Amino acid sequence: MTWEEMLPLLWPATVETAQMVGWSTLFTLLLGLPLGVALVVFDRDGLRPLPAFKTGLGFVVNVGRSLPFIVLMIAIIPFTRLVVGTTIGTAAFVVPLTVGAVPFFARLVETALREVGTDVVQAAQAMGASRLAIVRKVLLPEALPGLVAGLTVTVVALIGYSAMAGTLGGGGLGDLAVRYGYQRFETLLMIVTVVLLLVIVQLLQSLGDWVARRLSHK
Repeated sequence: MTWEEMLPLLWPATVETAQMVGWSTLFTLLLGLPLGVALVVFDRDGLRPLPAFKTGLGFVVNVGRSLPFIVLMIAIIPFTRLVVGTTIGTAAFVVPLTVGAVPFFARLVETALREVGTDVVQAAQAMGASRLAIVRKVLLPEALPGLVAGLTVTVVALIGYSAMAGTLGGGGLGDLAVRYGYQRFETLLMIVTVVLLLVIVQLLQSLGDWVARRLSHK
């Protein structure tokens, strides 16, 4: 296969991967951030201690994290069909990507929030700040570098998940690698696809590291 034949295949596949990762990152941020905050707030030493509820929440998160992604994709096919009306294509695989990434990101959020000094929180409590104000104006701003680092790790994981989704008809670079690189023995296209994924991951990781460093020196 020549470069002239590969380029029309690589561009749409790259766009599909970007769409899958972009939308699933957005939904993961919207769902995983409050979930991670809840894990900290409802902890035994948290702002609103509810140990039993936190234990149940932690169990659900652990179950979500322990499932291999390829098993998760298959297991939630009925849910995916219920949400988007189909189980094939880029839009359909945003659902399992999000479901797989939310518990992962929630734990990273929990870790970042726990690194905030207790003295800062106690000072805010001493000034009469409400729980919501402490979360919004103390915990999240203080943990921002860690949150950015955690989101970067999650996006990189989502790129790997999206490549795996290609094996079940999810589209994107993973699908291209399977259909042409594996099934049609187009070795050059397989190599180019892998290199492209590596470049994308390196660029995103470098960008995330740079943003996290800038925020930590504010």
